[in-house]
Amino acid sequence: MIQAIGLGVVVLVGASAQRVTGLGFSLVASPFMVLLLGPFDGVLVINACGAVTALVVLTQVWRDVDLRRAALLIGPALPAVAAGAWLARDLPAPPLAIVVGLLILVALVAVVASERARVLRGTPGAVIAGIGSGFLNVTVGAGGPAVAVYAVSIGWAQRNFAATAQLVFAALGVASLLAKGGRPSMAAPGWVTVTAGLLAGIVLGNHLAGRVSPERAQAAVIVLAMAGAVLTVVKGVIEL
Repeated sequence: MIQAIGLGVVVLVGASAQRVTGLGFSLVASPFMVLLLGPFDGVLVINACGAVTALVVLTQVWRDVDLRRAALLIGPALPAVAAGAWLARDLPAPPLAIVVGLLILVALVAVVASERARVLRGTPGAVIAGIGSGFLNVTVGAGGPAVAVYAVSIGWAQRNFAATAQLVFAALGVASLLAKGGRPSMAAPGWVTVTAGLLAGIVLGNHLAGRVSPERAQAAVIVLAMAGAVLTVVKGVIEL
């Protein structure tokens, strides 16, 4: 029961963060899900819940979706999901998580520290971000940071970014589940609290979304991405 409550709280925080900032569910929830459920089932639950959260939020913000940029990100992400699923089955998860987390941190620090580091621009930048997001989503359940780097690099308006990201994350969540051919294994109380956490988190996020400025929301995206990267590294070290 304690585990089920913990799962519900993690999902609530992640879902509310995603509604406010456009990403955050996997960044907040993935490390804790893996610690509670293990690397395989934890990432599967993240993929499933992330897809559901993104779809629900998408119904509220679809008018602000940039379909062209969504297609530029999703197109190259799908092959990366397939490749990542294959690698995840053969490579040890802990070292992979450490390398991925460190690379995310380096990319985010570079983007924040220098205008000249904002290299993910135009179509090539979208392709690179899509590949990174798809690969990270299926391997460690954290596809948001790559998209966040792209958003900051091009100065993407927060409102359009937050909406478009939902379409991207929904597509990647479904693709990740299909690529791994697995169904999350979790006891009934866990599913109940996760469902309740999703609904409560979206309601809370709706309440906060109109009270948080775009500037603060974008800053929160960066902080969440960095926090998620650090937690991913810590998770990998713990599991070594």
